[in-house]
Amino acid sequence: MTLGTTVADSASSRTWRKVGFRIIPLIGVAYVMSYIDRANLGYVAAPMSRDLHLDGAQIGLAAGLFFIGYIIVEVPSNLALRRFGARKWVARIMLTWGLVTGATAAVHSATTLYVARLLLGFAEAGLAAGILLYLTYWFPRRQRSWALTGFFLMIPVSSIVGSPLAAALLTWSQSLFGIAGWRSLFLVEGGLTIVIGVLIFCFLPDRPSQARWLDEREKATLERTLAAEAEEQRGHGALTGLRPALTSGRVWALAVTFFAIVFGLYPLAFFLPTMITSITHGVDGAADVSSVLLSGIPYVVAAIAMLAWARFAGRRSAVVATGVPMAVGAAGLLLATFAGSGLLFIVAVCLSVAGIYTAMPQFWRIPAVGLTGTAAASGIALINSVSNLSGFVGPYFTGAIKTATGSFTFALLAIAVIMLAGIAVLATAGRRMERLDGKLVP
Repeated sequence: MTLGTTVADSASSRTWRKVGFRIIPLIGVAYVMSYIDRANLGYVAAPMSRDLHLDGAQIGLAAGLFFIGYIIVEVPSNLALRRFGARKWVARIMLTWGLVTGATAAVHSATTLYVARLLLGFAEAGLAAGILLYLTYWFPRRQRSWALTGFFLMIPVSSIVGSPLAAALLTWSQSLFGIAGWRSLFLVEGGLTIVIGVLIFCFLPDRPSQARWLDEREKATLERTLAAEAEEQRGHGALTGLRPALTSGRVWALAVTFFAIVFGLYPLAFFLPTMITSITHGVDGAADVSSVLLSGIPYVVAAIAMLAWARFAGRRSAVVATGVPMAVGAAGLLLATFAGSGLLFIVAVCLSVAGIYTAMPQFWRIPAVGLTGTAAASGIALINSVSNLSGFVGPYFTGAIKTATGSFTFALLAIAVIMLAGIAVLATAGRRMERLDGKLVP
């Protein structure tokens, strides 16, 4: 390697880091609000259930109804983002879901809660898939491991931020706002979402060529690198059109894999505070607050694990980098089924949450190898929408089992089995999508 090449590579690395620091925090904050808004039902499940007289199955159904609208319009939303640009489309998504979240503070029965959650899914659809597509407009394959990790790091961050926010509102909102804590949570989060949507509209560039904080040389470097990679992908057999992406067996198999990963995510997000309250036998309002705070611990562990694993995973096969943490996540769930104390249960959940979250960014390295253009927009949206069926099935399934059996043990066991099955699918479908010896395996 020549000195000139080394200097060029160093300059290029500085450019990618500059891009990362400029766009990942902005889209990350948007996703933080997205995840808090969809998971906040878990924070308020206990007090809301008491006020509205809901059982576990009803809370699980309300949590899951979000994903019906989310799934139905995911692909059209991503195609719209590709047409109109991320700045306008993501801002539109945030405005509509912020309004729905704020309105959820007024629900007064199971039926009105169901309607609010269903509307929230339609409003928020396309955000996650759109951001994943947007990142392919800025980062080539060599940069995606750390870029995706930086983005997905915002999910545990959202839980770290959301837990104390929820605890504070549950504790003090009655005296501050004169309304129940869980109602104030929806109002505050809806307002914050609208504010962030305005910031997205003002400051998020659609493409490198539109970034005012890049000079002309940096813009040319990014555009040239990304164009060359897209051309290389097409030459090696990457899918490019809408119909091939939606009918590809490889894409559907990857959707099943991500379904298995996410299946372990949402039941924990929605029910973890309730699980902690149950296993520690808490029943009063103070127990609600302490369980919400304790539920933030696994996400701190997950954030550390994601950063540590990204340094190792970037030099490894994406399939291996995804499968190993999936196995750790499944093992944590199995351990949680045998937990007889609150401490052991939290340790087990730390393992599970860390494994699940660490697997997510590494998984998304795989579809980007074999999809480009319209196929990337539709294929990424399809994978994300199918996987989010688990967001509907998982919480309802977990809540129903809790209502029928009086505990979460069998639900955690079933989730672990599904994750293990997902590893088996990943080992075959993922290998077919990965690039081997410069070619895509069919």
